[in-house]
Amino acid sequence: MAERVRPRARPCPLCGRPAVARFRPFCSRRCADGDLGKWIAGDYRIPTDEVPDLEEEEPGQEG
Repeated sequence: MAERVRPRARPCPLCGRPAVARFRPFCSRRCADGDLGKWIAGDYRIPTDEVPDLEEEEPGQEG
């Protein structure tokens, strides 16, 4: 019978502490909320040289 190999636990991506199952991949709610704040602030966006298409209508606007 083959032995199960547990994947190596990765540390919290923000502070480096061991991850906790409840907040995986983070170690705490504080780190999870900090990461969410970065997403909301746009810190994880990928810069581009593309110009937005100004002809597209915004949701909720007609004609």
